[in-house]
Amino acid sequence: MTADKKTALVVCPGRGTYNKPELGSISANIRDNDELSAKILHDIDDIRGELGLPTVTELDQALLFKTSLHQKPENAAALIYAGGYLDYLAIDREQYDIVGITGNSMGWYTAMACAGCWDVDTSTRLVTNMAQLTAGGEGAQFIYPVVDNEWRPSAELKAAVDAQLARFPGDLMMSIQYGGYAVIAGSTEACNAAVAALPRVDDRFPMVLPGHAAFHTHFMNTASEQALSLWPSAAFKAPQTVLIDGRGHLWSPHVVDSRALQHYTLGHQVTQTYNFSRAIQVAVKELAPDTIILLGPGAGLGGAVAQALIDIRWQGLASKSDFVARQQSDTPYVLAMGLHEQRALVTG
Repeated sequence: MTADKKTALVVCPGRGTYNKPELGSISANIRDNDELSAKILHDIDDIRGELGLPTVTELDQALLFKTSLHQKPENAAALIYAGGYLDYLAIDREQYDIVGITGNSMGWYTAMACAGCWDVDTSTRLVTNMAQLTAGGEGAQFIYPVVDNEWRPSAELKAAVDAQLARFPGDLMMSIQYGGYAVIAGSTEACNAAVAALPRVDDRFPMVLPGHAAFHTHFMNTASEQALSLWPSAAFKAPQTVLIDGRGHLWSPHVVDSRALQHYTLGHQVTQTYNFSRAIQVAVKELAPDTIILLGPGAGLGGAVAQALIDIRWQGLASKSDFVARQQSDTPYVLAMGLHEQRALVTG
């Protein structure tokens, strides 16, 4: 690494990040002279065509955003993976030395692709396949805050969540620990009852996530078993960059137990709680990046990342106001590629 480079942690978004505002963004972000990104998108489109599915380009360049089309699991997953992976390729390596990669939920698959664990063919097929397998699962998923308006931990809100988890043992579980939010999943009946019982917050929460099954719970056991039978350990290569998974475990570059990576990715990661907060916290402590780069599509990861940092008082951050002030300085710590002005800082 040269002295003038900044070290960066890259974070990949999960489900629900490609919506109407993102329509056309993937194609628009590929510069005319960006031959590599254009080729990668062409390859992804070819594979999607072989699978008999709409290409990413067709979906991204559609005249209208249609929920029934764009948020169909195998289409939404492809848009999120392609948008994230192409953003990763667009990072200016003359400015940034990438020291680690992580992601939220299905963003782990994008992180695996970015780290070189899979080639484009494998990652495109696996992302599509996992979206189809997990969409067939039972249950529901909703999100609820566990922080106050200044993004500081709220004992009252956390206690309310814990009470509902205790009320439905085995039927309601922590799906994702997502910064200042608890993403809860379980049987449809348990989720509906918990949503009805939890106090309303900001007239938005608890918020049921439409089209989501009970991801990261035992309700995904069948999907996990099917995936493990379809994708052998030979398909998993050692990462070229440090990977931080949903337990906060670091996978070191160049040396890896392929079977362990396979079983984490298609087993634990599918059926157990995904602790995105811990992934961020471990990554900044262990790798001490100069900046955090959030890949698109969208720019929704910023709040959760900030909340995870505030929780450990990283670099003195103790509240939302602290984070906003830091972001408005000449050296923002978190750069979201889904925001035009911050994307320009990342791509050069």
